Amino acid sequence: MNDASQPKTLANRTALITGSTSGIGLAMARRFAAAGANIVINGLGEADAIETERAGIEAEFGVRCIYSPANMLSGAEIGDMVKLALESFGGCDILVNNAGIQHVSPIEEFPDEKWQAIIQINLIAAFHSIKAALPAMKQRGFGRIINVASAHALVASPYKSAYVAAKHGIAGLTKTVALEAATDGVTVNAICPGYVWTPLVEKQIPDTMAARGLTKEQVIHDVLLEAQPTKQFVTVDHIAGLALFLASDEAASMTGAILSVDGGWTAH
Repeated sequence: MNDASQPKTLANRTALITGSTSGIGLAMARRFAAAGANIVINGLGEADAIETERAGIEAEFGVRCIYSPANMLSGAEIGDMVKLALESFGGCDILVNNAGIQHVSPIEEFPDEKWQAIIQINLIAAFHSIKAALPAMKQRGFGRIINVASAHALVASPYKSAYVAAKHGIAGLTKTVALEAATDGVTVNAICPGYVWTPLVEKQIPDTMAARGLTKEQVIHDVLLEAQPTKQFVTVDHIAGLALFLASDEAASMTGAILSVDGGWTAH
């Protein structure tokens, strides 16, 4: 649901979403824009495709949308991205830490550089963006920080040591910052999706096929969806809908929450 006629509950707000040129992040950007927020998108992709999405958000929803190419491996670039939001729109009211990468490998074969990159992009980048955005949120007396974690913030799966470690770290970071900002009008929550059909999930299928000696169909049904009692992928719109609620005034009393959207995975 990206209805341009939906209530403008986020009018005069600005939302910065990392990893928002596709998948979950793009769905969130479009949902926030439909609710009236100005948007800062960020992520990888072909320049023409990113510009098409950026211009499309502006044209469809009547808001402003700018793009930051900030590299999530660089704390300085992340700080500059937040500064861009503040200078362009006068605030950074909603921060969504969504950027993520994955690698599937037994730990004894796990490449050191992959471990470092996953921890940096999935966890440390969120530290840098929160550190940069929080002072202005506190000053304005309003802020919504939404960290996209994973069911792997709560449970583990084999061959994903770096990702599971990073997402468990995101859960801890979420709770800590929620406590620190509790009296400042700033909420900090984490969304923990199960398997969502996105490019990130699609790209890990070949690695899982190799690691486990399975076919693509077996990976989808016996590995990816094996843990989800619904036997259905979570959709990007399910995640975006929850994010929109967390960004709203109605969610003012929700902070430090680790929220599962996983088809029943963590109910086991």
